[in-house]
Amino acid sequence: MHTVIVLGGGFALMAACLLLGHAWGHGMAGVVAGAKVFVPLWLAAAFVNMWVGVSTAGYSWGEELPIFLGIFAVPAIVAGLLWWKL
Repeated sequence: MHTVIVLGGGFALMAACLLLGHAWGHGMAGVVAGAKVFVPLWLAAAFVNMWVGVSTAGYSWGEELPIFLGIFAVPAIVAGLLWWKL
């Protein structure tokens, strides 16, 4: 359940970045800039989620790595597809 909540947060962050990019970047060029800003922000947030899982939940880095990759990859791939299509 935690993974679904974190993925929802990732999509919410992506929506915020895309909307702010559109508002400040004059249309689709701003949306592309928002997607470019989202990916490093989401990488940092996914890493923080992994670190919390290791430090407080008691999981090992090896156990958390596949979850980190999934949590990072799903929204990042969507942002990459938007970047590519627009």
